[in-house]
Amino acid sequence: MRTIKTTNGAPVDLDGDLLSIMEALYQEVTAKRELERSFEDIVKEIHHLIDQMSDAERRTYLAESLFLNTVKYENDKLEAYMKKLTKK
Repeated sequence: MRTIKTTNGAPVDLDGDLLSIMEALYQEVTAKRELERSFEDIVKEIHHLIDQMSDAERRTYLAESLFLNTVKYENDKLEAYMKKLTKK
């Protein structure tokens, strides 16, 4: 398993698990700054991590990101539908 680093030098294992990258982003950008961060801060850190990945690693994480976002989208749609049903 390969390891990349955040801009602060924290290691991030590239094990194919998108949630581990998301946790690293949260810890390094959001938690360490006590929620005082901007859109630009998080995007800069994401780009820093992406720049260290190979094309194959990027493809792996893009596929997982699309999968997780599709599941989230479906769950949000279902939640809205269920709320509509309970109001009737």
